[in-house]
Amino acid sequence: MSNQTHLTTEAGAPVADNQHSQTAGATGPVLLQDHHLLEKLARFNRERIPERVVHAVGSGAYGSFEVTNPDVSRYTLMKLFGAKGKRTEVFVRFSTVAGSKGAPDTARDPRGFAVRFYTEDGNWDVVGNNTPIFFLRDGIKFPDFIHSQKYDPFTNLQEPDNQWDFFSYSPEATHQFTWLFGDRGIPATLRHMDGFGSHTFQWVNAKGERFWVKFHFKTDQGIQTLTSEEAAAIGGKDPQHHQRDLYAAIQRGDYPSWTLKVQVMPEADAATYRFNPFDLTKVWPYKDYPLIEVGKMVLDRAPDNYFADVEQAALDPANFVPGIGPSPDRMLQARLFAYGDAARYRLGINHTRLPVNSPKGVTGGARNYGRDGGMRFDGNGGRSKNYEPNSFDGPAQTNEPTGLGVSVNGATGTYVPVRHAEDNDFVQAGNLYRLLSEDERERLVANIAGSLSQVSREDIITRSIAHFRNADEEYGARIAAAVHKLRQSR
Repeated sequence: MSNQTHLTTEAGAPVADNQHSQTAGATGPVLLQDHHLLEKLARFNRERIPERVVHAVGSGAYGSFEVTNPDVSRYTLMKLFGAKGKRTEVFVRFSTVAGSKGAPDTARDPRGFAVRFYTEDGNWDVVGNNTPIFFLRDGIKFPDFIHSQKYDPFTNLQEPDNQWDFFSYSPEATHQFTWLFGDRGIPATLRHMDGFGSHTFQWVNAKGERFWVKFHFKTDQGIQTLTSEEAAAIGGKDPQHHQRDLYAAIQRGDYPSWTLKVQVMPEADAATYRFNPFDLTKVWPYKDYPLIEVGKMVLDRAPDNYFADVEQAALDPANFVPGIGPSPDRMLQARLFAYGDAARYRLGINHTRLPVNSPKGVTGGARNYGRDGGMRFDGNGGRSKNYEPNSFDGPAQTNEPTGLGVSVNGATGTYVPVRHAEDNDFVQAGNLYRLLSEDERERLVANIAGSLSQVSREDIITRSIAHFRNADEEYGARIAAAVHKLRQSR
């Protein structure tokens, strides 16, 4: 007799005893025939899927996005921006970059800020960070960079030698290091930080005109941060502090929100702009391209099951919809492959069918000819044909381009990016330093020196300090003095 309160095996058979294994007599050995025991242990051994190589420590929530300024529709065909008051469901995943599962979420680290919009044209994913820039401008260096930040193959520790050695040979990272070791390097909560698409993207409007665009999610809670000492104390007591705070805020109805704003550059400006507008190590000054408000994003629902939604979420910067597409940003171009490939490895080829990854906004869901593969858990297309074109009313192409192609010329090969008049790895880092108050500068210098002083080789320290001197002579000199003082005291 079936009963919904009865415990069952994976096959649905009722379990008579979940407290005791079957044995040969009261004091004898456990029996191989105890299917429930074997199934339970075997499943437990396989509960963990491969963790993300980066962004393993994450939190997530659902909510909605509402348009407040439909005027941006003159720049893009994207339907979700088409009318004031239009609402689109969203899922957001926040994360730290370097730590493995279980690492404190209060670490000094960039935060992933990945937003999925479940639009009527499919999922649009903005997979960015809480910084408008990054350490690199070319994806070919990303594996090397992450290796330098993660665990050393000998010590299995995150080694300052490795982190600063890589930096000392990567002057383009000076701007991001200034962000990372500044006050905003550790947000007080996930609710009190901004988010950015970081990359430059392509918008196309109804007239076939192209614009370049950057996305900014401005926190409505205000910016709040932690010092290194505060973060260490909080993380030592509660490694999931940010996770706990996010869920607690949602549970009490204090729904966090962000105002989405964009910077828009006419296509013609890009070729002659004073620095490369597709360089991920640089920001576009607001005075050149002011922020334009688009709408508000509110998070009001925590997932019912963390693993199902947060751990299995597979946001992909290659998920575009009509009206938006990629730019020639070399880091973005690499990520268009890497993120989807990582999900296929971690979750399997059918990960796009999981509820958190399925296109909720599309009537009838995804329609294509993908079939089979591990863990196919739906009807697998039933009797429908699995090829295209066909004569049986299967889904067909729209013949409507979703974006504009980018003009190219020259022979294939490996090229140093074409330099613009003011392309420089240090100008914006120096500008950022000079914007800081004296208190902020003191904390920035102390944070950098505290890490850099642990490096074992003087040549690495010298090269690293040179980058900060190139950004601002005072900046570098203060770091040098602080490092010297710390090393002398050891």
